[in-house]
Amino acid sequence: MFGFYVGGKQAIPDSIGGLNNLEELNLASNLLESLPDSIGMLLNLKILDVSGNKLVALPDSICQCRSLVELDASFNRLTYLPTNIGYELVNLIRLSIHLNKIRFLPTSIVEMSSLRILDVHFNELHGLPLAIGRLANLETLNLSSNFSDLKELPESICDLTNLKELDLSNNQIHSLPDAFGRLTNLTKLNLEENPLVIPPKEVVSEGVEAVKAFMAKRLVDILAEEERKRMLEVKEHTQTGWLTRSTSWLNNFVSGVSGTVGKSPVDPYLDQQL
Repeated sequence: MFGFYVGGKQAIPDSIGGLNNLEELNLASNLLESLPDSIGMLLNLKILDVSGNKLVALPDSICQCRSLVELDASFNRLTYLPTNIGYELVNLIRLSIHLNKIRFLPTSIVEMSSLRILDVHFNELHGLPLAIGRLANLETLNLSSNFSDLKELPESICDLTNLKELDLSNNQIHSLPDAFGRLTNLTKLNLEENPLVIPPKEVVSEGVEAVKAFMAKRLVDILAEEERKRMLEVKEHTQTGWLTRSTSWLNNFVSGVSGTVGKSPVDPYLDQQL
């Protein structure tokens, strides 16, 4: 069996786990409040759509569906994802979890090495995993409309060098990460409705290439200033070291001179005569 659609249901029976050869399961637009743990027995499942339900959580057993390439759990009531979902669903290409109430993504999500599309818009995200840059194959990232909750991005987002589309609109982001200019493959960027200071609005209005160029130049200036400060510190340290050595030598010399002042030289001949 390659595909299976279920409609008008409030619950899915445990027996669904017996469909061993099932590759696609569409449970969208029902009234489901939970999924049976037996769903983890669908080892050949490649596409799972549970969007438009009343799910408050996904069962941990879903992590056993290691053949999944597409998972759509959008438009539900999810507040979190299974902790180990990223460690197990390493073949996942598309993850759609928009229109939920998710506040944090599990750190394991960075292990989804095959992921190309991640849609988390319209949630309550407070941030991203610090190592989000490990999603080396990610091409589309939608973080829009997390409103007052999303205020900053981790620096590692600049490691997503295959990223082509990024939507950050309707958040509270004040500044893009310093190395943002490294996203050389980025062709679509939405920064609308953010209190951005860096880059300034006039640069944002010129489009994605202007933003990348501005951030790239800014990074060069930052690195140049850091190098200037470092060289200045080295110079000051060298001068301080020379002054310390000179002062030490002078002190030793003065001490030596002071030790001989007031003493008469001794004549060995006169000393023998006496």
